[in-house]
Order: sequence, then structure tokens, then C-alpha cells
Amino acid sequence: MSIGETLAEERQRAGLSVTQVSLQTRIRETVVRSMEADDFSACGGNFYARGHIRSISRVIGIDPEPLVAEFDAAHGGAPQPVSAVSAFEPEQPVAFRERRSPNWSAAMALALALVVIYGIVQVVGHGGGGERRTARQVAGTPAPSTPSATPPAPKSSAPVAEAPRTKVEVRVEAKRTTWLNVQGDKGRPLFSGMIREGDQKSFSAKKKVRLVIGVGGSVNLIVNGKDLGSPGKGKGVQRLTFDRGDPESA
Repeated sequence: MSIGETLAEERQRAGLSVTQVSLQTRIRETVVRSMEADDFSACGGNFYARGHIRSISRVIGIDPEPLVAEFDAAHGGAPQPVSAVSAFEPEQPVAFRERRSPNWSAAMALALALVVIYGIVQVVGHGGGGERRTARQVAGTPAPSTPSATPPAPKSSAPVAEAPRTKVEVRVEAKRTTWLNVQGDKGRPLFSGMIREGDQKSFSAKKKVRLVIGVGGSVNLIVNGKDLGSPGKGKGVQRLTFDRGDPESA
């Protein structure tokens, strides 16, 4: 199976249209269709073709590396890395002029002499004054007050048992544009379509809520009042089911 056939088949298996893949990858629909027909000329070069293969593979939930390796084998191999040493090594040695540091020793000696002279003047001119000020401060210091007894804190009442849940509640907060399908009890459709950055949608059912998310890292989930974050660590298509007991610690 060729690269284009693999991308088309896995996209259909993930339940995504070419338009949905284009919105999530920001690759034009005409380019996506050309790639599925194994025509990579519209990508603008091998470098961009590799990037498009990786972006589409992540959205439809497959590993991009085997397809990139197959592309490299068919188009002259992967680009060779440039040595960092050779890239940044100057052609000719650069001469640096030695900068003389200022003479800090003489400046420090002068500053130290000024400090010593100032200290001698303070001691001779104000002898005994510090002791008198201390005596006045001690005489004017009020006696410390005796702290009053603190009444014991009232005993907290026993925690009230939480009532069992009567339904499952799921809120979806979109961080980026993605495709979402939601079903309730017995497969009853609750939502199917695109949600965009900043959208928030809430769903509930008596027993179960099933989600199919185009890219798990594009949304944030709150299930039964508990924030679960982004499912799947940012990977491709995520299929999730929640009931009244989820999450266990909620």
C-alpha cells in the first residue's frame, strides 16, 4: 500500500473528512487530496512534504515515521545533517585585543582609609551618647502583656456522606479547533461536528457518555466535576467512555 493510500484509508477509519483534516493541520484541501493520490509536488518540496506527512499522521492517529522513511527511500533519502563544528567554525582566526582592567587596588585602599577616619570621628565626637539613649529606651519600654487564654476550637462535626450520582456529566473545553462526536445512553447522538478554540460544551446522560475526539490534546475534559486535563497526551484520535462512577476519586 502506498503512502497516499495509507493516509486516505486511515483518515476514513478515523471518521474524518478531508475538510476536517485540513482544518486541524492547516494544510489546504487540494494538497491533502494530492498527497492521498501520491502526488507530493503541491507540497512545495521534500522538506515540506515530510512535515505534511507527519502532521496528517498525528491527526488521524498513526505513527508518521514509517511513512516518512518510505517517502525518503522514494525521493533520494533523508537530508544529511550539517556538522555544528564546521557550520560555526570561522575561516580565519579572530584576533581579540586584550582589555586592561582598571587599578582597583588603589581605589579600595583609599575607600578603606576614608571609612577608618569617619569611624574615629564618630567615636571621639559622640562618646557616651549611645549609652544614654539605651537607658531612656529601656526606661520607656512597657512591660509585656500576658496573653489571654485562647478558647479551644469547636470540634468539627462528622462529614456528611455524599449522595450517589444520578447521571454522568461531561464538559468539553476546546483549546484548539478539532472534531468531536458525543453519544449518550444506547448510542443516542448528542453532538457531532467541529469545536473551535474557546468553545465549551456540556453533555449528560443517565448511565454513559461516549466521546470520539479528533486530537486528544486539543480539548480539556471535566468529568463529574473533576478536571481530567487533555486525554491522550496530545496524540491523535481518542475514544473515551465515562459513567457515573468516573473518575474513581471524583
